Amino acid sequence: MRLSVVIPVYNEVNTIEEIIRRVETTPHEMEIIVIDDGSTDGTTQILKEIRTKKPHLCLIFKENNEGKGAAIRESIPFITGDYVVIQDADLEYFPEEYSRMLEILESNKADVVYGSRFLGPHRVHLFTHFLANKFLTMTCNVLFNTILSDMATGYKMFRSEIFKALPFRANGFGFDAEASGSIFRKKLRVYEVPISYDGRSHEDGKKIRWTDAFVMLYWLLRCRFTTIDIGEETLFRLSSVNKYYAIFFERVARLIGKRVLEIGSGNGNFTRFLMGRELVVATDCSNNHLHTIRRRFVQNDHFRIHFFDASQPPDEELSNHKVDTVICLNVLEHIEDDLNALKNMRALLVPGGRLLLLVPCIKALYGSLDIGLEHFRRYSRNELIERVRQAGFEIDDAFFFNMWGVPGWFVNSVVLRRKVLPKFQLYFFTLFHPLVKLERFFKTPFGLSVIAVARNPESDSIKDE
Repeated sequence: MRLSVVIPVYNEVNTIEEIIRRVETTPHEMEIIVIDDGSTDGTTQILKEIRTKKPHLCLIFKENNEGKGAAIRESIPFITGDYVVIQDADLEYFPEEYSRMLEILESNKADVVYGSRFLGPHRVHLFTHFLANKFLTMTCNVLFNTILSDMATGYKMFRSEIFKALPFRANGFGFDAEASGSIFRKKLRVYEVPISYDGRSHEDGKKIRWTDAFVMLYWLLRCRFTTIDIGEETLFRLSSVNKYYAIFFERVARLIGKRVLEIGSGNGNFTRFLMGRELVVATDCSNNHLHTIRRRFVQNDHFRIHFFDASQPPDEELSNHKVDTVICLNVLEHIEDDLNALKNMRALLVPGGRLLLLVPCIKALYGSLDIGLEHFRRYSRNELIERVRQAGFEIDDAFFFNMWGVPGWFVNSVVLRRKVLPKFQLYFFTLFHPLVKLERFFKTPFGLSVIAVARNPESDSIKDE
């Protein structure tokens, strides 16, 4: 376990040496990354002198002062630790309390730990700051339906992969509000622990101003009501429409074997339907998604989690699982070389094994939603059949799925050119799901998706075209 301590600093000539000393005295394996955000009071010179004595420190010097958030962004490419903590350079927070936060992360109880200034001993300080923080914390709680006691705390400790995946854009003190908004928007697990706090006054050098409260409010609202990662947001919204995955599972349940590998498991929305088999292997090319799956499901002899990019050949460990079923839902359209990806999927299957493939259908529906989701294409039924055969599979069946969703996709993606499906329209699916379920009794002439059922031949007599 290694801790990355990120210290953004601006004009802290009187405290920078002491905070580095305090951090170094903590009993943790760590790296210290200091970002000088264009200091003008001599801090830069002191840091350069420290570098001659402590070459192991990672020091980053910025020419211009852009703010706390911008400084922290500069540190991301240099972070190599398992966990990341933000350490202000003003001596308000105490590094000896890292252990309390690390304990929560190491026990896998949380993805992010907040050090709350209002749960532990703290200096009695400015009422105006207290009032502003309470207002912002209450706003955060209302917007994201949570119960934080200290949204704006400067002490936040993250799992490294989580920290690197968050979309930090705020330059100044809006960083803490944006970080909180992004954390709760992604439904990450958050713990609070009490910490000590020795707040400074403006006379002592405190830099945050009353106007920064409005900046923080702006970032909370922006995180709540705007979408950054359309794919993530779509997965999140679909997770609330469980019947979509349940109906698909009903259509293919009899075709699923005992040893199953899922390509692109995402947040595990479909994975849960596969449990109870001899072996289930969940894969994804996003470490963030894999982390979510690890949180949702416990790994054991019957459930495994692997990193796998279908555009690349599988490694030996993955191939050795010898699965009899590969399931790939809404993934193939994201891969530019789809033929190569299908061949890689075939390499995972035992002879006679089955591929269950679902992809978006009807080329005329390709529009803003597909672009936002980074789809390279939508397929026709015949095109998909041909692609699957070219990869060496034998086709058992190919049929349309969700005919009732076509009008909604056409209006939103082609006519209105929306980038993400509105939540209220996703809920319409729950109203129409009885009609979608009826599709199992007859083959529809078209559909929003097409499902292909293919087999890996018992021998390699079918050669790649």
